[in-house]
Amino acid sequence: MTKADAILLLQRYYAAFNAGDRETFFSLLTEDVVHDINQGGSEKGVAVFRSFIDRMDRSYREQIEDIVIMADESGTRAAAEFMVRGEYLATDDGLPEAAGQTYLLPAGAFFTLRDGRVARVTMYYNLQEWLRQVGT
Repeated sequence: MTKADAILLLQRYYAAFNAGDRETFFSLLTEDVVHDINQGGSEKGVAVFRSFIDRMDRSYREQIEDIVIMADESGTRAAAEFMVRGEYLATDDGLPEAAGQTYLLPAGAFFTLRDGRVARVTMYYNLQEWLRQVGT
């Protein structure tokens, strides 16, 4: 992969996410993808990541905006900085009660890319800022 290929892959990744096209989204992941959850643990595998996204889709409606994607020359590592515009739809386990609160939150992700797919995604955002915005 080249740097340009890496950037195109992540543009497709975020476009599929924003479009709600989960099949395309998951097709861009390696079978052994590692998902490092913000302020949480790591999970491995597409099936586990799919379960995570299904849970997120039940509780949140999110769009990724103002995306800036960066990649190294080898096309194996990349990062993205963006804004998450969301609505908290249904109460998520261990979090405040949902009542349709909206939020706009800066976030970032780091990626390892392999064989034209995402092999690792590490998410970062400020949970305390999200909690403030949803009214806790």
